[in-house]
Amino acid sequence: MIRIRTAVLVLLFLSLEVSAQDFPPLDRWKAAVLAGDDAALRTIYSMIPPAQIQTPKKQPIALEDEFRFWEGFEAQGLSSLKIEIAKLDAGPFAGSQQVSFETELHLKTPAGPKVQYVVQTQVWQTGASPRIVAAVRGEPRRLKQPLKLNPNLYNPQADARLEIKEALQRAGHGHKNVILVFGGNWCFDCHVLDLAFHHPEIEPALKAHYIVVHVNIGEYDKNLDLAERYQVPLKKGVPALAVLAPDGKLLYSQQAGEFEAARSLAPEDVMAFLKKWQPR
Repeated sequence: MIRIRTAVLVLLFLSLEVSAQDFPPLDRWKAAVLAGDDAALRTIYSMIPPAQIQTPKKQPIALEDEFRFWEGFEAQGLSSLKIEIAKLDAGPFAGSQQVSFETELHLKTPAGPKVQYVVQTQVWQTGASPRIVAAVRGEPRRLKQPLKLNPNLYNPQADARLEIKEALQRAGHGHKNVILVFGGNWCFDCHVLDLAFHHPEIEPALKAHYIVVHVNIGEYDKNLDLAERYQVPLKKGVPALAVLAPDGKLLYSQQAGEFEAARSLAPEDVMAFLKKWQPR
């Protein structure tokens, strides 16, 4: 029986570099998922010994449950599927390859089109008939999950007070409000929220009604006075938001970690927030 070290089964997207390389066996997996084809999926996963599937928290997933998970999207109205490879390199044993990627699933539902994202790492035993021998699969998310963190999202050299002042001036001219996003480059959910702000359903509303300022908190040792000034309890987690009127009046401050788990939000959640606090 092939033994695969537990460390290999941990998603390490925070340090990955995006690869443009193709991995042909993944096309077979993609086609089987798109078709909801149980028989095709079963030819792709190792059955003897059974492929080892886990969650990012190392909780085992039964192989039959894994089949049902991917086949279930066809019944949900799966119309198209895209794969963004984050990393492709040698696997943990001879004759294996490991591929980390994000699956973007487009669904046609009675309520309208929806998109879900699933991040995973697969270990394939290569050869004449490649098989998946191990995988780590995350839960479906409604917002895109970053495969690599942007090291410049929170500029450590930025003068937050000056940026807020300039943003308020521009907001006054454009009849907009200002969103302050407290966080740091190390914060995964801060990057999820930033990607959400560029979501095609969200970005037009954001640009029409807001100016965004990212306030760097460092390792909870920077701009703490600004968080206090705008009544944002950072101990509740980040990203933490505050909304200002063009005259600097505080309209909203996040009190209960509402965006701290941004990865679990849906586009509708972000849109509801923007609509609630946009200028009237």
